[in-house]
Amino acid sequence: MVNSRIAEPIRIGWLLDTRFPDVMELDTRSDLREPFELVFNDAYAQGVLDRPVQVIFKEVDGLPRGSVKAVIDAYGELCDEGCLAVFGPHVSENILPVKEAIEERFRVPSIGLYGSDEGLGEWTFALPNGSMTDEPIIWAELMRRGGHERVGVLVERSQTGAEHLAGFRKACRDEGLQIVAEESIAQVGRDVTDQVTRIRDAGATTLALCGFGMGLWGVNAALRKLDWDPPRYTGTALEDAYAVPDLWEPVLGWIGLEQYDEANKVGQKFLDRFEEVYGRRPEYFAPVVVRDAAVCFLDALVNARPLSPRGVKEALERVKMLPAASGSPGTRLSFGKWTRRGWMGAGYLVARRLDPDGKTSHFVARYGDE
Repeated sequence: MVNSRIAEPIRIGWLLDTRFPDVMELDTRSDLREPFELVFNDAYAQGVLDRPVQVIFKEVDGLPRGSVKAVIDAYGELCDEGCLAVFGPHVSENILPVKEAIEERFRVPSIGLYGSDEGLGEWTFALPNGSMTDEPIIWAELMRRGGHERVGVLVERSQTGAEHLAGFRKACRDEGLQIVAEESIAQVGRDVTDQVTRIRDAGATTLALCGFGMGLWGVNAALRKLDWDPPRYTGTALEDAYAVPDLWEPVLGWIGLEQYDEANKVGQKFLDRFEEVYGRRPEYFAPVVVRDAAVCFLDALVNARPLSPRGVKEALERVKMLPAASGSPGTRLSFGKWTRRGWMGAGYLVARRLDPDGKTSHFVARYGDE
């Protein structure tokens, strides 16, 4: 007689390591969770998976405003609850110490959205939602295409700021741009009028911000005081404004980087399905990026032998050339034995600018698309 007992669900952790308890939009929080669940629910309904997936969510306040300990503790709790893999952490300053704990204590694989290559390791994979090495290359190309030669840089005092700056210095040399001023600013946002004044007085014709993005809070206000409106560039810090309405105005006027491209048919097909299930169509980075991470986990769960943390880790290394919903058309997802960064193709980031309506953004440019 066949045992009719349904197998217990596979557990996957979802660790959000930046908490916005009072201001994060409800839909944004849902946009980060529901695409992840939708991929697994559809796979189980279609027979791709033999058992359902239970996603266990944890949200803590890690760096830049909280503590690393909170993130390490949350990761350990997910492991204790039987998760075979974890989506997160996602902030570069958090992944570096958490990586040590994963390697020494947890040995449960992670895919994160952090941009630091220093976070990559045997158990730590990444689909960088921006990259400290890639983003500055795009800024420099866009500045050169705009006819700018003299650049001023605001650098947050952080791991992200330092790595961005190192990449941007090299990118400016490659594009023939001159950095005329570099000014250090707080990571959490302060009055930066003095720093912006010195950059303007140094003769900069364009401005870049290196860092996580919270330093943007005071920049537009300083520019208004100085009656100065230079073209200005940042990375995926632009995306924080979708979750934090108070950040929308500080990011207005900046060209930032995103992972949503209307021309990506894989992404549009996924949003069709998302709209069918949830009754809304969020057209920005969160649903498509989270979908891509879930697809990588799904492929690993289907092919893990055995269905264990190490089995999932080794199956992630066999994820190859999956069509991505994120980025420009043709972006793919691949990992490997010694490949821990999953985006394949230069178009995984596109330049966008926020609209004054506080809700939408519009496409500006793709890298190399002159």
